[in-house]
Amino acid sequence: MSTSPSASKSWIKPALIAVFVAGVAAAGYLSLNDKQSAPDVTFHGIHGEKITSASLRGKVVMVNFWATSCTTCVAEMPDMVDTYNKYKGQGLEFVAVAMKYDPANYVLNFAETRQLPFKVALDVTGEAAKAYGDVALTPTTFVLDKQGKILKRYVGKPEFAELHKLLETAIAG
Repeated sequence: MSTSPSASKSWIKPALIAVFVAGVAAAGYLSLNDKQSAPDVTFHGIHGEKITSASLRGKVVMVNFWATSCTTCVAEMPDMVDTYNKYKGQGLEFVAVAMKYDPANYVLNFAETRQLPFKVALDVTGEAAKAYGDVALTPTTFVLDKQGKILKRYVGKPEFAELHKLLETAIAG
């Protein structure tokens, strides 16, 4: 009994598809494990100080893009304060970056009346938001490891229990 040429080659197409799928899966896995570096930016604090990326190295850092006009931002701020207060003694740094459309006097008033304990910066030109991937939605929070690699990006209010686990792992690492 002989086999037809088309029957003996019928395995090629499924094999090529399997190789392609495996390649896509491997690339996806590697890209998830290849942490992206945070952009090299200088934040401008509300009291005129400059906060550079280099000055934040060696610490786990949260960069939170927010606005005084953002109800979710305002609602999450007490949890952000609690998170910072819980981990600052272990090396956490926090920079709350107000969006370019947020008036400086509103930001200053918000920071002072709520006694925000972390660094608050103004992104008056929008360059910081652009450098971080054109952040447009607030709140958007980035967690950076001690080497300045982005561990996680949260759009919207984070799940704080998950965030705390991530911070504990990053601080220990």
